[in-house]
Amino acid sequence: MKFKLTAILLVLTIGWATAQQKKWTLEECVAYAVENNLSVEQFELDLENVKIDKKDALGDLLPSLNASASASSNTGFSINPTNNLPTNSTAFNFNGSITAGITLYNGLQNIRAVNRAKMAAISSQYRLDNLKDDIRLNVADAYLQILSNKEALKVSKAQYAVTEQDLKRTKELVESGVVPKGDLLEIEATAANQEQQIVNNESLVLISRINLAQLLQITDYENFDVTDGAFEIPLSDVLNNSPKSIFAKALEFRNDIKFSKSNVELAEKDLQIAKGAYAPTLSGFFQYGSRYSDVTEIPDSNGVYYTPSFKDQLWVFDGISYGVQLSVPIFNGWGTRNNVTRSKITLEKSRLQFEQDKLDLETTINQAYVDVTTFYKSYVAAEKTLEARRLAFEYSKERFDVGLMNSFEYSQAQSRVDNAEADVVRTKYAYIFRLKILEFYFGIPITLN
Repeated sequence: MKFKLTAILLVLTIGWATAQQKKWTLEECVAYAVENNLSVEQFELDLENVKIDKKDALGDLLPSLNASASASSNTGFSINPTNNLPTNSTAFNFNGSITAGITLYNGLQNIRAVNRAKMAAISSQYRLDNLKDDIRLNVADAYLQILSNKEALKVSKAQYAVTEQDLKRTKELVESGVVPKGDLLEIEATAANQEQQIVNNESLVLISRINLAQLLQITDYENFDVTDGAFEIPLSDVLNNSPKSIFAKALEFRNDIKFSKSNVELAEKDLQIAKGAYAPTLSGFFQYGSRYSDVTEIPDSNGVYYTPSFKDQLWVFDGISYGVQLSVPIFNGWGTRNNVTRSKITLEKSRLQFEQDKLDLETTINQAYVDVTTFYKSYVAAEKTLEARRLAFEYSKERFDVGLMNSFEYSQAQSRVDNAEADVVRTKYAYIFRLKILEFYFGIPITLN
């Protein structure tokens, strides 16, 4: 029994440790964020409300059916409801009815309301999908920021490792009297500065991890991390397309454009509904009812008066009524006309917003296209600069080792290499993110493959 308990605890411990060591991929982060984002959950509830509105609109096309009943007792003079004769006694009365009604015509407002409700459900879905698109981009940005900070941290640690070797060698040279002690102090200052940079980069990694965890609604910041690895510049064919062709394709599938266009269609339907109020309303009704009173007397076959039972009176005094009703709008304080005018204004605003959204999308794509080419050139230039800085540093190192360069000049050469390496990391991930944005507008899912 003790062995079994130990084995169970061991399995649980291993499982817990594995869970703590989990490192998230970009695809996992995106999927988790879309699934657990609070705004997504709110928009999904809004979508459920829109679906209920659709049921309401369908229900307005159906006949209404209502039942009513009333019971009363009165003492003194009253009119017997069963025979309309005066009576002066204590009486108990009961009335019951079932009424059905249906709108036969009201300017097609009900039918158009159903169509509008269907369109509203589609529009709400576009709105939800557009939110998910924004979340995907935000998660990708936060994810790549972690990778950029991690790579910068690796670079700073590697730089510090080289400086430690220089520091050790310089100490030996100072002790042997080859170089002055000032050179050692200069390199020690460089090492201290690099240590500070390592601390700063570690803080940036932690902060960027927290930012991504918050996007994912994860509170265990300490154990949250993403997959490690050096991500090289990805290959992409998106730049083989012109900004105009990317924009043309984006118009076909972008959810923000679909949502904006659906708002125009909803405004058009609202205008039709508002105009429908000018038309007459024709409705039909049908009613079945009956009544009972305990003071009612009717003659039997022998001419003797008696009070029928409750059941008998319901059958005797029942009746039906049916008919149609026509209501013609003539004047309602310009209410209908004002509603139509408001709907026209809303329609025009939605059309203008749709055109503005298309212009914004085109501007965003053009900017993304320029950013991709610009940051790629910046990355290539940073790589060339780094290569040149490294060659210059190697030359400086050779001169420093033989005493032809002082420690200050040597530290400056090393600082230029450090800055060049930092520029490579910065421009690399800036280019990758903007490339992913451009691919996203072209319909390519966000991945790092």
